[in-house]
Amino acid sequence: MQNLTILGSTGSIGVSTLDVVRRHPQSYRLLALCAHRQVDLLFAQCLEFRPRHAVIGDAALAADLAARLAQAGCPTDVAYGPEALLRMARLPEVDAVMAAIVGAAGLPPTLAAVEAGKKILLANKEALVMAGAVFMRAVRQSGAVLLPIDSEHNAIFQSLPSDYSGDLSDSGVSGLYLTASGGPFRTTALADLESVGPEQACAHPNWVMGRKISVDSATMMNKGLEIIEAHWLFNVPAERIEVVIHPESIVHSLVQYTDGSVIAELGNPDMRTPIAHALAYPRRIAAGVEPLDLFKVASLHFERPDFERFPCLALAYRALADGGCAPTTLNAANEVAVQAFLDGRIGFTAIARVIADTMQQLPAGPALGSLAEVLTADRMARLAAENYIAMEPRR
Repeated sequence: MQNLTILGSTGSIGVSTLDVVRRHPQSYRLLALCAHRQVDLLFAQCLEFRPRHAVIGDAALAADLAARLAQAGCPTDVAYGPEALLRMARLPEVDAVMAAIVGAAGLPPTLAAVEAGKKILLANKEALVMAGAVFMRAVRQSGAVLLPIDSEHNAIFQSLPSDYSGDLSDSGVSGLYLTASGGPFRTTALADLESVGPEQACAHPNWVMGRKISVDSATMMNKGLEIIEAHWLFNVPAERIEVVIHPESIVHSLVQYTDGSVIAELGNPDMRTPIAHALAYPRRIAAGVEPLDLFKVASLHFERPDFERFPCLALAYRALADGGCAPTTLNAANEVAVQAFLDGRIGFTAIARVIADTMQQLPAGPALGSLAEVLTADRMARLAAENYIAMEPRR
């Protein structure tokens, strides 16, 4: 029996995690469910799974949730705010933490879980993008087990040698291929991208995701962040990480070996597969996902990404090459720009301009050595991005 904390239980990853857990009640117990503002869904989750603790974003929502749970006879203790998230990540009884809070907000509690030596199911890619060196140093020092949940990184993890030590020269690995669907605008005329709106950008052809990550997929910044994440997870330089557009989203990523062979992980596009893999690792359990029918799939397609169509991808490669605070700046500017796009303050193609200008304004500098330095760089980048947006004409 594993005791779990889910950071971000009401998001798409959290909901999928609970679906896998629901199928294996003899193996997993929910100790803490943490959400931001979706109080109705968190209430329903607490009634079903009866965790010991629940955390939500603010005091008013916490009071509402506590009153409703008490009326329903559910004994779950309710807390709120960032400090409560840190406590849930560090609970001594917790064996594994699903880190599924989207964006920079997920970094402090995820890092707290790492420092407590937990098994980390990492769905929050921003933690490694913002604070890769700090994060991985904490993993080494605490002995935490780090298992990737992103379908691409989970596929690479499964396709690497079982004794992979992070040393390419000693492993027979020559490079990584990260697959990308290309999002909803893979074939859209470039001139038409100026006028696309949030609903179009969030209509992903293959995956059901939250609005922020859906926009990231549309710009391919999601893949850019995954390049940086892969660099830190697998100790692979940027020049050995190649993005491959694969519209069917059946091949989830591939590992190239020095003998010329390529090993890949295939499956239907459903996040319950990597979640189940990480939950049960090194065993395998049912995820509720239909087996892949190769005869129904029939054919697979691959193409190189167009950096003119997807400038955010080029910006991510640049940030990784620049090092220092550049990846933190990239992530912060992207979060600000995506929210501005979703709020109707800027157009779709302005997202890349906001990021590029912010990176130009803030030099990369030396490597960031602590969480405090990471959070300072994050704040500076958000201010610079907001300043640019304030001057950006809406187009």
